[in-house]
Amino acid sequence: MRFSLRPLALRAVMLGFGLALAAPVAELNAASLLSPGPATLIRKSTEPFGLTTSLLADGGLHDKWLGVQRQLADELEQLAACESDRAGCASPAALRFLAIVDAGRARQGRARLGEINRAINLAIRPGSDLAAYGEPDVWAPPLATFARGSGDCEDYAIAKLVALRKAGVAPEDLRIVVLHDLVGGEDHAVVAARLDGRWLTLDNRRMAMIEDSDIRSFRPTFVIDQHGVSRYVDAPLVAEAAWARTN
Repeated sequence: MRFSLRPLALRAVMLGFGLALAAPVAELNAASLLSPGPATLIRKSTEPFGLTTSLLADGGLHDKWLGVQRQLADELEQLAACESDRAGCASPAALRFLAIVDAGRARQGRARLGEINRAINLAIRPGSDLAAYGEPDVWAPPLATFARGSGDCEDYAIAKLVALRKAGVAPEDLRIVVLHDLVGGEDHAVVAARLDGRWLTLDNRRMAMIEDSDIRSFRPTFVIDQHGVSRYVDAPLVAEAAWARTN
């Protein structure tokens, strides 16, 4: 997966996920941004890996996530219609996705997270964006991924994020985290879910969930939550220079 970090001069607009996934695009409050520069809102919180984050107002990853949010608004309407009338639902992908959500709702706590992690790992085949779309890095919403039947790490992560939210996990307890593999040199996206004050990672490469503190050989670079896309400012962005060179 690759992201361009060149500024795109976009407005600082992001949709929240969860119940806010279907809400209209809203501008970030400009009064909350320090100046200068597009990534200057520093917020210290209990993020995965315990690092400070800086909210991004534009850039390649911001743009990709904004595009996903726009597509999600349409898909959530379709899911709502299918959920209220499953017999009349014309989307096999929506029915498969809702079955996973149902299984998650039937469980609590760690069992809920594990159920959805395993189910989505098994529902989607690993596949490259280049093979599917003819482009190197396309972020797809869940129903598009389920209809295709394959996806890469961020497609798994987006599907898990939406399924967990629909199954009842609060949006403030969910993140997508982009990690840089210090050994292989690749970038990888996972979901982080907070349970009892600890962050568990849901990874398409494994069925078992592990805590962020137990992850080795990966450096967190970006995090996506209901506020938008942020970068970790306490961790050197070793991937940034590579992305800039290749985009």
